[in-house]
Amino acid sequence: MSEKKIIKNKEFPGFLNRLAKDLTKYYYRKLNKKFKVNNKLKGKGYDPVTTADIAFEKFIRSKISKKFPNHEIIGEEYGHKKSKSDFTWIIDPIDGTRSFVIGNPTWSNLISLNYKGKPIFGLANFPKLKKYYYNISIDKAYVVENNKKTKLSVNKKATLKNMKVSGAFHGWLSLNKQKKIPKVLKLMQFPCFDALSYAHLCEGRIDVVLQCQNKIWDIHPLIPIIKASGGIATTWDNKDAKNGGSVLISSNKIIHKKFLKLLKPVA
Repeated sequence: MSEKKIIKNKEFPGFLNRLAKDLTKYYYRKLNKKFKVNNKLKGKGYDPVTTADIAFEKFIRSKISKKFPNHEIIGEEYGHKKSKSDFTWIIDPIDGTRSFVIGNPTWSNLISLNYKGKPIFGLANFPKLKKYYYNISIDKAYVVENNKKTKLSVNKKATLKNMKVSGAFHGWLSLNKQKKIPKVLKLMQFPCFDALSYAHLCEGRIDVVLQCQNKIWDIHPLIPIIKASGGIATTWDNKDAKNGGSVLISSNKIIHKKFLKLLKPVA
């Protein structure tokens, strides 16, 4: 099967559309209660995982395996289910576990379908906000809220003078390195809310999002949605964002080139 045929295949976005609704129902039916938290790093830092992370990933894997039994699956909590298939599902059961732990509603379920390593379709589902984002092709993506589907589009009128910038370093960029990018720090006027900031860029609410240390499950599900909304996604050193790491998402080429230049001292 060619990539062009896959992109035109309505089965995959249809599956993600149903999965978003199923995940929100599952959360309110089973997981909207007290949960346990463990620290994966055990004294060497803080990387929380909750019983809800585990339950969500089991649920998502069961849905994928039932519908597409031969496909590969890579999840943050349960690792790699290998196969000979060219299709791989990437899962972040709860993106923003820290937010989940403290009751911030910005956490989400992130899922992407990759073909030969390339993210083709993506879903970002926000159960607490009762909305979700997904793409149906390379140039069409939607946000669904209150059963209303709205086409996503970045802010095409954004300029260097009026752009809104959101960013987070997640403790990975030292103070000495931050001193090398004073203009970037000055431009970061808006807080970063996990994957929701990427979604806000797709809605035209924010024009630049920059983050450190994205794993593949943090960014793969969002790349197809960002691109279908007209956005640009790379790493800080202008490589493919599917590599993860420090990523830069912008609403147009002019802004993107400017930020790549500003980030060069720490890229």
